[in-house]
Amino acid sequence: MAGFLDNFRWPECECIDWGERRNAVASIVAGVLFFTGWWIMIDAAVTYPTQAEMNHAFHTCGVFSTIAFFMINAVSNGQVRGDTYGEGCLGRTEKEVAPGLAVFFQNAFIFFSTLIYKFGRTEDLWG
Repeated sequence: MAGFLDNFRWPECECIDWGERRNAVASIVAGVLFFTGWWIMIDAAVTYPTQAEMNHAFHTCGVFSTIAFFMINAVSNGQVRGDTYGEGCLGRTEKEVAPGLAVFFQNAFIFFSTLIYKFGRTEDLWG
């Protein structure tokens, strides 16, 4: 999926030079969208404070989206494309992808088992 929008170009506008301001504009727009999303949910939580009016589990989606936002932005685009890798200790590998897949699947299975263990059980049987 890396490079999906690499060839996409905004329509050229000669009145604004986006070259040096692209990062600032993207950061401001992303921050406003992030703030707006949380503001809407906080407003709904204040407007409907009880469990009967709004289920508190609805906040889970926003929390996971926020965690995903930070996780996605913690990795540079060059690392995703493989541009930053060279030869050496952490360099590119030709055929040995099994260790990387093992780490990925280990963490994926632990993540899903955590979700199932947390939300798949009922506390009614403990009493």
